[in-house]
Amino acid sequence: MIGMLLMAAVVTAQPGWVKKATKSVFTVKTFAADGSLIGSTCGFFTGEQGEGVSSFSPFKGASSAVVIDAQGKEMPVECMLGANDTYDVAKFRVAAKKTTPLTIAAANATEDTQVWLLPYRETKDIPEGTIRKAEHFGSNGHAYYTVALSMPEGTVSCPLINTDGEVIGLMQQPYKQGDTLSYAVSALFADSMAINGLSLNDPTLRSTLIKKDLPRDLDQAILTLYVGQSSLDSATFAHLTDDFIQRFPDAPDGYAYRAQNEVVAKDFNAAARDMEQAIRVATKKDEAHFNYSRLIYQKEIYMSQYPYDGWSLDKALTEAQEADRLQPMAIYRHQQAVILFAQKKFTESAEVYASLSNSELRSAELFYEASRCKAALNDTLGQIALLDSCVAMFSQPYLKEAAPYILARAQTLLDARQYRKAVADLNEYEKLMQASVNDNFYYLRFQTEVGGRLYQQALNDIDRAIQMDPEHELYYAEKASLLVRVGMNDEAIETAKECIRIAPEQSDGYLFLGVAQCIKGQKEEGIKNLQKARELGDSQADGLIEKYSK
Repeated sequence: MIGMLLMAAVVTAQPGWVKKATKSVFTVKTFAADGSLIGSTCGFFTGEQGEGVSSFSPFKGASSAVVIDAQGKEMPVECMLGANDTYDVAKFRVAAKKTTPLTIAAANATEDTQVWLLPYRETKDIPEGTIRKAEHFGSNGHAYYTVALSMPEGTVSCPLINTDGEVIGLMQQPYKQGDTLSYAVSALFADSMAINGLSLNDPTLRSTLIKKDLPRDLDQAILTLYVGQSSLDSATFAHLTDDFIQRFPDAPDGYAYRAQNEVVAKDFNAAARDMEQAIRVATKKDEAHFNYSRLIYQKEIYMSQYPYDGWSLDKALTEAQEADRLQPMAIYRHQQAVILFAQKKFTESAEVYASLSNSELRSAELFYEASRCKAALNDTLGQIALLDSCVAMFSQPYLKEAAPYILARAQTLLDARQYRKAVADLNEYEKLMQASVNDNFYYLRFQTEVGGRLYQQALNDIDRAIQMDPEHELYYAEKASLLVRVGMNDEAIETAKECIRIAPEQSDGYLFLGVAQCIKGQKEEGIKNLQKARELGDSQADGLIEKYSK
């Protein structure tokens, strides 16, 4: 009898750490944008600066959340520090000067370890159990525990604590209430979750609307800015840049990104101040001047309708030149070439491009940009030479990446009346872009082939254009014209009739029908059709009527 009483005393005795540990356990309530309650769960503090962990489920779709500690004090959740949907855990920080954390065990617990589940605001009825199984997961080998313990209601995410008062796990949602087996996920795993530079794209974190923290590492925080610029709305991104500047006031990146936002908002004064501050704090002054140059250039090119006295293409050029003076680099000279082109200083721009031809920037795109300078200077030979260098950057057989440059050269050769060379490029382009060429392409090649006296190929291409757009009257008119030119008058008559059927109000069909009929000796009908073309405004008709009326 005495032995039984002693045993009972051992079972019901509470560990010495309970009263202190209870102060660290809290309740979390999450809310939608309209203020309505989404859900609630328990959790506990893991750090002195408001860091805590809990279940993640109630955070899904939530716009805000509040933590209520053991004393009933409410603290808003400031930001998310991590989340995992698979194990339903969240890490976050509340707005608090100081919090009392639980100590997290440095190692996984083993089987048969005695443990206690600490409910929210409970110091007397502390459920006790034993680890039955510790299954490891992830690269760090964190544990998922099966515990011989019956969970009271409302204890999901409460801490599972060992004899030394160290947390080993967060309680998981039970399969069935009242079950004698419960489950917990490693507290070390939950607390080790951290935001990184790509967390903004994490689908789990994106499922909550609560603000995400910035990474503590500067490089990761910069990556967050890069990702956020394209994935966040302007207001959210503005808050992100402000947070970055507050955390990293001596890093130029935050000021540079904020300046970009300010340019979009047309607040050029603020953007100028931020870029000047970026230059002041930057360790690499050349990079800061280069970024300032690019920002001014983009504003002057794409927002020139909003003048700002402090900025101009001259100012952009000066900033690029200063970057190059501080640290000579090809990319800084390339920026100067781009700005000079925008200033229509084509000779100077071409000279800078030429100086870059053997730099690390040597590429098809560089030669293409340089060719535009020659085009602006009406230097066709120089333009073609640079486009030759451009295409030469690719080895044969060509890949699709070469296609835009081959097409550009073809168009330049066409303008230079080097028709057969242009056709060769267009043939190469067709091979590369077979799936996407359209009727406009075949019409362009038709015109080029006509110029090169490749008449059969031209007829084949105008037929392809017609197949792709059978109601385009211009194609029939062009085909009829070529058929007359090569003496295929019967075919020309049929084609001209199709042109008239599609566009009876246009003169082209009547003109070529009339010419073909006159050539075949059907002068009476031919003259009538030429007269119809004249009535519809064709200036060529008068001369043809006079010619064939004799």
